[in-house]
Amino acid sequence: MNLSVIGSGYVGLITAAGFAEKGHAVICVDIVKEKVDAINNRKAPIYEKGLDEILQKEVGRNLRASMDLKHAVLNSEITFICVGTPSLASGAIDLSYIKESARQIAEILKGKKSFHVVVVKSTVIPGTTGDVVTPLIEKTSGKKAGVDFGIAMNPEFLREGLAVEDFRKPDRIVIGNSDARTMEVLEKLYSDFNSPVVKTDIKTAEMIKYASNAFLAAKISFINEIGNICKKLGIDVYKVSEGMGLDHRIGPHFLRAGPGFGGSCFPKDVKSLIHQSKEVGVNPLILEAVMEVNKKQPLRVIDLAKRKTGSLKGKRVAVLGLAFKGDTDDMRESPAIVIVNALLKEKAIVVAYDPKAMDNARKIYSSKITYAKTSQECLKNADIALIATEWKEFKNLDLSAMKNKTVIDARRMLLHHNQTPGVDYEGLCW
Repeated sequence: MNLSVIGSGYVGLITAAGFAEKGHAVICVDIVKEKVDAINNRKAPIYEKGLDEILQKEVGRNLRASMDLKHAVLNSEITFICVGTPSLASGAIDLSYIKESARQIAEILKGKKSFHVVVVKSTVIPGTTGDVVTPLIEKTSGKKAGVDFGIAMNPEFLREGLAVEDFRKPDRIVIGNSDARTMEVLEKLYSDFNSPVVKTDIKTAEMIKYASNAFLAAKISFINEIGNICKKLGIDVYKVSEGMGLDHRIGPHFLRAGPGFGGSCFPKDVKSLIHQSKEVGVNPLILEAVMEVNKKQPLRVIDLAKRKTGSLKGKRVAVLGLAFKGDTDDMRESPAIVIVNALLKEKAIVVAYDPKAMDNARKIYSSKITYAKTSQECLKNADIALIATEWKEFKNLDLSAMKNKTVIDARRMLLHHNQTPGVDYEGLCW
């Protein structure tokens, strides 16, 4: 099938590359020329394991990037909207990119005679596709949904760092739509995926995405709170998680205590759901508690560091890991940002290293912190080291170059150093 994808971020580019790998002809559209050029040169503008390999194989064959949305829509049967939906200051979702994409698609559909399916893949609050996107396309194009064009909601469930794997082997495929013709098109598109397909109405599909992310965020905040209690009681929360996770009703995933969740999804999605809940007269007590725990969790790293060193003023602090999780360069809402900002407020000398997120860190901090080229360089002459991201290379750190071998580990990476003579090792939740 011929597909067009609007947006070349994590969702858009993974979607475009994944369908291209399946043999579909895909045009990925973006307004940023540098991203378009990078993709067409077979280089992903984001770091995601396995993505460059797909681009090497598929660009020039089944995949290309373009800034020409009109050409992309006119030469495709399905258009996926994969643009950002950030949070406003109020916590409400910002739909400006969604609305603009819908408006542009509608203008193009005016001159298209064949049936075209528009699929919202961006995360949007329940009611958005039906109450905002559909009327906008109908009004601008002069066409009728379900008759002249199709509209659907097809949420993504991609884990950053494992997004390629998740696209290839999804746990489930959720398709929300309101007409049989559109469902038939999307069933054909997904026919070679060996995954359960949940067919539902559009609003329910939107809520499945929000409920899923909110639940996973709640699991993280829950185990972090349990970890904070365990810390006081001298209990290893990771053993608690192991025992809990063997219960099939609970499962082992998202039970790794640490500095809290971040990224482009969980924080904004929970905030958006809280905002919408209040709009409809529901007081979301659990969701608000999830965010409150997450807000405070990274600051516990600073509290532990101050207990170890006293004042952090003038202390050389090595921060290992800046991305919100391992295997990604994404720093959006990263707990490391909270940690670094707190260190700067304490007037510490911050030296940071991350295997993939250094370029993104420079955009945030410029010259406020020092950037090391390796973990070893980061640790040199450090008074204290803080491990903020679970990169595998941090499991075997050489601490010999540190001025004082004091480590606060927020990710349980260096547990063996707990028994190393001369190393003052402290876990965040254990």
